[in-house]
Amino acid sequence: MLTRSLHLVLTTLIVGAVAISGCAKRPATTQAAAPAPTGAATSTASTPSAPPMQSTPAPAPSTPAPATPAPAPARPAIVDFRAIPELADIFFDFDKYDIRPADAKTLDANANWLKSNANHLVLIEGHCDERGTNEYNLALGERRAKSTMNYLVSQGVQANRITIISYGEERPQCTEKTEACWAKNRRSHFLVKPR
Repeated sequence: MLTRSLHLVLTTLIVGAVAISGCAKRPATTQAAAPAPTGAATSTASTPSAPPMQSTPAPAPSTPAPATPAPAPARPAIVDFRAIPELADIFFDFDKYDIRPADAKTLDANANWLKSNANHLVLIEGHCDERGTNEYNLALGERRAKSTMNYLVSQGVQANRITIISYGEERPQCTEKTEACWAKNRRSHFLVKPR
């Protein structure tokens, strides 16, 4: 009687485990029908208990899937860019990435030069002072570079000519631990290269 009860319990557990594992694989089957962004095979193909329908490939869609982004155009190498006196840096308040009115005038002049020299690409570097964590300053430097780029684009500079990068606190202009020095490090810096 005990063996029969034990056999019944084991059989129930095995049937339940098979049912649960079969249910867990259904979402993977639906994901496998859509092409993966990397072109990788489905992750369930190596499971020995996979149902036979997973080995049948899904029909190829007639148009590219919207989830697969088009490859981004190659960005120019940073070493090819150089600073020029015609493009002046702009500066930011502590922990801010808003364009200040005086710096907007500088950006207007930079935008006019860039529009007059359409054969140049521009690299905008975002910089911070040393206060804050490395991760925070990299993110803040990126926001500063993006806000600078957005301003230039609003002034008519083509966005596809602009590349941005953040150095956070890694490349200070001044190393003293004073507010005047930190203010020089909170900047967007411009470099250009001919196309």
